[in-house]
Amino acid sequence: MYKEILYANESAAAIITMNRPDTLNALTDLTQAEIRHALNESEQNEDTIGTVLTGAGRGFCSGVDMNALGKMSEAGRRLGSTHDHLQASPGNPDNDPNFAGSPSYFLGLRKPLIAAINGACAGLGFSYATFADLRFVDSNARLTTSFAQRGLIAEHGTSWMLPRLIGPAHALDLFWTSRKFDGEEAFRIGYANKLCEPGNCVDDAVQYLNQLAKSCAPKSIMMMKRQVFKHLNRELAPAMKESTDWMDESLKANDFREGVQSFVERREPNFSRIKVN
Repeated sequence: MYKEILYANESAAAIITMNRPDTLNALTDLTQAEIRHALNESEQNEDTIGTVLTGAGRGFCSGVDMNALGKMSEAGRRLGSTHDHLQASPGNPDNDPNFAGSPSYFLGLRKPLIAAINGACAGLGFSYATFADLRFVDSNARLTTSFAQRGLIAEHGTSWMLPRLIGPAHALDLFWTSRKFDGEEAFRIGYANKLCEPGNCVDDAVQYLNQLAKSCAPKSIMMMKRQVFKHLNRELAPAMKESTDWMDESLKANDFREGVQSFVERREPNFSRIKVN
Protein backbone atom coordinates (compact mmCIF):
# COMPACT_ATOMS: atom_id res chain seq x y z
CA MET A 1 0.00 0.00 0.00
CA TYR A 2 3.02 2.31 0.33
CA LYS A 3 4.79 4.01 -2.58
CA GLU A 4 7.84 5.66 -0.97
CA ILE A 5 8.60 3.44 2.01
CA LEU A 6 8.91 -0.27 2.72
CA TYR A 7 7.32 -1.83 5.79
CA ALA A 8 8.30 -5.22 7.14
CA ASN A 9 8.40 -7.22 10.36
CA GLU A 10 11.31 -9.27 11.65
CA SER A 11 10.26 -11.22 14.73
CA ALA A 12 9.22 -8.55 17.28
CA ALA A 13 10.69 -5.61 15.34
CA ALA A 14 8.99 -3.54 12.65
CA ILE A 15 11.27 -2.02 9.99
CA ILE A 16 10.35 1.14 8.09
CA THR A 17 12.68 1.83 5.15
CA MET A 18 12.51 5.17 3.37
CA ASN A 19 12.69 4.00 -0.23
CA ARG A 20 13.79 6.78 -2.58
CA PRO A 21 17.46 5.75 -2.92
CA ASP A 22 18.04 7.83 -6.07
CA THR A 23 17.51 10.96 -3.91
CA LEU A 24 19.24 9.53 -0.81
CA ASN A 25 15.69 9.11 0.51
CA ALA A 26 14.78 12.79 0.43
CA LEU A 27 11.45 13.38 2.13
CA THR A 28 8.30 14.33 0.28
CA ASP A 29 4.94 15.01 1.90
CA LEU A 30 3.94 11.51 0.82
CA THR A 31 7.02 9.91 2.42
CA GLN A 32 6.30 11.65 5.70
CA ALA A 33 2.62 10.64 5.64
CA GLU A 34 3.54 7.04 4.90
CA ILE A 35 6.06 6.95 7.77
CA ARG A 36 3.43 8.27 10.17
CA HIS A 37 0.89 5.73 8.93
CA ALA A 38 3.40 2.86 9.22
CA LEU A 39 4.28 3.89 12.78
CA ASN A 40 0.60 3.67 13.60
CA GLU A 41 0.57 0.14 12.13
CA SER A 42 3.49 -0.73 14.41
CA GLU A 43 1.63 0.72 17.40
CA GLN A 44 -1.44 -1.40 16.59
CA ASN A 45 0.48 -4.67 16.19
CA GLU A 46 0.55 -6.44 19.57
CA ASP A 47 3.45 -8.64 18.44
CA THR A 48 5.70 -5.64 17.73
CA ILE A 49 7.96 -4.41 20.53
CA GLY A 50 9.40 -1.45 18.61
CA THR A 51 10.33 0.01 15.23
CA VAL A 52 13.52 0.59 13.26
CA LEU A 53 13.58 3.56 10.86
CA THR A 54 16.24 3.43 8.12
CA GLY A 55 16.90 4.28 4.49
CA ALA A 56 17.40 2.29 1.30
CA GLY A 57 20.71 2.34 -0.53
CA ARG A 58 23.54 4.67 0.47
CA GLY A 59 21.58 7.11 2.57
CA PHE A 60 19.43 7.35 5.68
CA CYS A 61 17.70 10.57 4.60
CA SER A 62 19.08 13.64 2.84
CA GLY A 63 16.34 15.97 4.12
CA VAL A 64 13.42 17.56 2.35
CA ASP A 65 13.22 16.89 -1.37
CA MET A 66 14.97 19.68 -3.29
CA ASN A 67 11.97 20.24 -5.57
CA ALA A 68 9.87 21.01 -2.50
CA LEU A 69 12.60 23.28 -1.12
CA GLY A 70 12.71 25.18 -4.40
CA LYS A 71 8.98 25.77 -4.32
CA MET A 72 9.15 26.96 -0.70
CA SER A 73 12.01 29.31 -1.60
CA GLU A 74 9.94 30.86 -4.36
CA ALA A 75 6.84 31.16 -2.16
CA GLY A 76 8.74 32.35 0.92
CA ARG A 77 6.74 30.06 3.18
CA ARG A 78 6.16 26.44 4.08
CA LEU A 79 4.07 24.42 1.68
CA GLY A 80 2.53 21.00 2.04
CA SER A 81 0.03 18.49 0.71
CA THR A 82 -2.36 16.31 2.68
CA HIS A 83 -2.84 12.61 1.97
CA ASP A 84 -6.21 11.82 3.47
CA HIS A 85 -5.96 8.07 2.84
CA LEU A 86 -2.90 7.98 5.13
CA GLN A 87 -4.26 9.98 8.05
CA ALA A 88 -3.04 8.45 11.31
CA SER A 89 -2.37 9.51 14.89
CA PRO A 90 0.19 7.12 16.37
CA GLY A 91 0.93 7.27 20.07
CA ASN A 92 0.25 10.26 22.34
CA PRO A 93 -2.64 8.69 24.28
CA ASP A 94 -2.83 11.76 26.57
CA ASN A 95 -3.16 14.18 23.62
CA ASP A 96 -0.12 16.03 24.97
CA PRO A 97 0.44 19.09 22.71
CA ASN A 98 4.21 18.62 23.09
CA PHE A 99 3.93 15.43 21.04
CA ALA A 100 1.55 16.71 18.37
CA GLY A 101 4.01 18.10 15.82
CA SER A 102 6.42 16.41 13.44
CA PRO A 103 8.81 14.84 14.22
CA SER A 104 8.09 15.48 17.93
CA TYR A 105 5.25 12.95 17.69
CA PHE A 106 8.01 10.29 17.79
CA LEU A 107 8.38 11.06 21.51
CA GLY A 108 4.74 10.17 22.15
CA LEU A 109 4.89 6.73 20.54
CA ARG A 110 4.09 3.89 22.90
CA LYS A 111 6.94 1.76 21.58
CA PRO A 112 10.67 2.35 21.06
CA LEU A 113 11.83 3.92 17.81
CA ILE A 114 15.43 3.36 16.72
CA ALA A 115 16.97 5.35 13.87
CA ALA A 116 19.39 3.03 12.03
CA ILE A 117 21.58 5.61 10.28
CA ASN A 118 23.20 3.72 7.44
CA GLY A 119 24.53 6.65 5.39
CA ALA A 120 23.88 10.30 4.54
CA CYS A 121 21.72 12.02 7.16
CA ALA A 122 20.89 15.72 6.77
CA GLY A 123 18.26 18.40 7.34
CA LEU A 124 14.85 17.00 8.22
CA GLY A 125 16.40 13.54 8.07
CA PHE A 126 18.76 14.64 10.85
CA SER A 127 15.75 15.91 12.80
CA TYR A 128 13.99 12.56 12.35
CA ALA A 129 17.06 10.79 13.74
CA THR A 130 17.35 13.31 16.59
CA PHE A 131 13.79 12.65 17.78
CA ALA A 132 14.16 8.87 17.68
CA ASP A 133 14.63 7.20 21.06
CA LEU A 134 17.98 5.67 20.10
CA ARG A 135 20.41 6.09 17.20
CA PHE A 136 22.45 3.16 15.85
CA VAL A 137 24.96 4.66 13.41
CA ASP A 138 27.24 3.02 10.85
CA SER A 139 30.81 4.16 11.40
CA ASN A 140 31.03 5.48 7.83
CA ALA A 141 27.73 7.39 7.91
CA ARG A 142 27.90 11.12 7.23
CA LEU A 143 25.65 13.48 9.16
CA THR A 144 24.99 17.23 8.99
CA THR A 145 22.36 19.64 10.26
CA SER A 146 22.68 21.60 6.94
CA PHE A 147 20.29 24.41 8.00
CA ALA A 148 22.79 27.29 8.06
CA GLN A 149 24.02 26.45 4.57
CA ARG A 150 20.47 26.91 3.28
CA GLY A 151 19.99 30.22 5.08
CA LEU A 152 17.64 28.63 7.60
CA ILE A 153 17.43 28.38 11.38
CA ALA A 154 17.50 25.16 13.41
CA GLU A 155 14.22 23.65 12.30
CA HIS A 156 11.77 20.93 13.26
CA GLY A 157 12.37 21.12 17.02
CA THR A 158 16.07 20.27 16.81
CA SER A 159 16.97 23.42 18.79
CA TRP A 160 15.05 21.87 21.72
CA MET A 161 16.11 18.24 21.36
CA LEU A 162 19.73 18.26 20.18
CA PRO A 163 21.19 20.19 23.18
CA ARG A 164 19.47 17.71 25.48
CA LEU A 165 21.31 14.88 23.75
CA ILE A 166 24.82 16.31 23.32
CA GLY A 167 24.89 19.60 25.28
CA PRO A 168 24.52 23.19 24.02
CA ALA A 169 28.14 23.69 22.87
CA HIS A 170 28.23 20.61 20.65
CA ALA A 171 24.75 21.49 19.35
CA LEU A 172 25.73 25.04 18.46
CA ASP A 173 28.85 23.80 16.69
CA LEU A 174 26.82 21.43 14.53
CA PHE A 175 24.16 24.08 13.87
CA TRP A 176 26.56 26.93 13.07
CA THR A 177 29.04 25.09 10.87
CA SER A 178 26.69 22.60 9.17
CA ARG A 179 29.85 20.53 8.82
CA LYS A 180 29.70 16.86 8.02
CA PHE A 181 30.66 14.45 10.79
CA ASP A 182 30.95 10.67 10.77
CA GLY A 183 29.56 7.91 12.93
CA GLU A 184 32.62 7.78 15.16
CA GLU A 185 32.27 11.45 16.10
CA ALA A 186 28.53 10.99 16.55
CA PHE A 187 29.30 8.26 19.07
CA ARG A 188 32.04 10.27 20.79
CA ILE A 189 29.82 13.31 21.43
CA GLY A 190 26.89 11.17 22.59
CA TYR A 191 24.61 11.48 19.55
CA ALA A 192 24.93 7.82 18.57
CA ASN A 193 24.01 5.23 21.17
CA LYS A 194 25.73 2.44 19.27
CA LEU A 195 28.52 2.62 16.69
CA CYS A 196 28.00 -0.13 14.13
CA GLU A 197 30.17 -1.80 11.54
CA PRO A 198 29.30 -0.59 8.01
CA GLY A 199 26.10 -2.25 6.84
CA ASN A 200 25.15 -3.62 10.27
CA CYS A 201 23.08 -0.87 11.90
CA VAL A 202 19.68 -2.27 10.91
CA ASP A 203 20.56 -5.79 12.03
CA ASP A 204 21.97 -4.44 15.29
CA ALA A 205 18.79 -2.43 15.94
CA VAL A 206 16.54 -5.41 15.15
CA GLN A 207 18.60 -7.62 17.45
CA TYR A 208 18.32 -5.02 20.23
CA LEU A 209 14.52 -4.89 19.93
CA ASN A 210 14.14 -8.65 19.74
CA GLN A 211 16.21 -8.99 22.91
CA LEU A 212 13.90 -6.50 24.63
CA ALA A 213 10.94 -8.61 23.53
CA LYS A 214 12.42 -11.69 25.19
CA SER A 215 13.24 -10.20 28.56
CA CYS A 216 11.33 -6.95 29.23
CA ALA A 217 7.70 -6.02 29.75
CA PRO A 218 6.33 -3.95 26.84
CA LYS A 219 4.18 -1.91 29.22
CA SER A 220 7.23 -1.15 31.39
CA ILE A 221 9.12 0.04 28.32
CA MET A 222 6.16 2.18 27.29
CA MET A 223 5.81 3.76 30.71
CA MET A 224 9.53 4.47 31.08
CA LYS A 225 9.57 6.25 27.72
CA ARG A 226 6.54 8.22 28.88
CA GLN A 227 8.29 9.13 32.13
CA VAL A 228 11.49 10.30 30.45
CA PHE A 229 9.92 12.57 27.86
CA LYS A 230 7.06 13.92 29.98
CA HIS A 231 9.41 14.73 32.86
CA LEU A 232 12.17 16.43 30.85
CA ASN A 233 10.79 19.87 31.65
CA ARG A 234 9.18 19.22 35.01
CA GLU A 235 10.67 19.94 38.38
CA LEU A 236 11.70 16.96 40.47
CA ALA A 237 8.82 16.99 42.98
CA PRO A 238 5.92 16.67 40.49
CA ALA A 239 7.91 14.16 38.44
CA MET A 240 8.50 12.08 41.57
CA LYS A 241 4.83 12.32 42.52
CA GLU A 242 3.65 11.10 39.12
CA SER A 243 6.25 8.32 39.02
CA THR A 244 5.20 7.15 42.48
CA ASP A 245 1.55 7.02 41.39
CA TRP A 246 2.47 5.00 38.30
CA MET A 247 4.71 2.71 40.38
CA ASP A 248 1.80 1.97 42.72
CA GLU A 249 -0.26 0.98 39.68
CA SER A 250 2.51 -1.28 38.35
CA LEU A 251 2.78 -3.12 41.67
CA LYS A 252 -0.84 -4.27 41.23
CA ALA A 253 -0.34 -5.44 37.63
CA ASN A 254 0.06 -9.01 36.38
CA ASP A 255 3.38 -8.10 34.76
CA PHE A 256 4.94 -7.51 38.19
CA ARG A 257 3.83 -10.92 39.43
CA GLU A 258 5.05 -12.54 36.20
CA GLY A 259 8.40 -10.74 36.42
CA VAL A 260 9.03 -12.01 39.94
CA GLN A 261 7.77 -15.54 39.27
CA SER A 262 9.77 -15.98 36.05
CA PHE A 263 12.92 -14.88 37.90
CA VAL A 264 12.31 -17.37 40.71
CA GLU A 265 11.55 -20.15 38.21
CA ARG A 266 14.54 -19.20 36.02
CA ARG A 267 12.55 -18.97 32.81
CA GLU A 268 11.77 -16.33 30.20
CA PRO A 269 8.85 -14.13 31.26
CA ASN A 270 5.51 -14.10 29.47
CA PHE A 271 4.54 -10.45 29.76
CA SER A 272 1.28 -8.92 28.52
CA ARG A 273 1.22 -7.09 25.19
CA ILE A 274 0.27 -3.48 24.55
CA LYS A 275 -3.28 -3.27 23.21
CA VAL A 276 -4.25 -0.09 21.37
CA ASN A 277 -7.94 0.61 20.85
